[in-house]
Amino acid sequence: MGGKKKLSLKQMERMQRRRGEEEKKRKKEKTAASAKEKKSGIIPPDPRNETIISELKKMRVLTPYTVASRLNIRISAAKDFLEQLEENGVIQMVSGNHSLKIYKAAD
Repeated sequence: MGGKKKLSLKQMERMQRRRGEEEKKRKKEKTAASAKEKKSGIIPPDPRNETIISELKKMRVLTPYTVASRLNIRISAAKDFLEQLEENGVIQMVSGNHSLKIYKAAD
């Protein structure tokens, strides 16, 4: 009848050895890929830093996502940073709700 033939001991040993080598390669690739990824910062930058403020003023619309991607920080840190800038009068809120706020540079 049909079906897969039973492998010999030698063939089974070869298959196990190959699988082990492939797993080692995969682990090395994963560690290499994760080493390339840059971690996002948790601490927001200083709201009084002139270089960062001038960079943000060049942007037409400021959202937590755009600031987080531009400054390489987390979105929660970007939200806090934008709130601090609003308190300082550097930016002003255009519209928003509880989940998303949109800002623009103050004139």
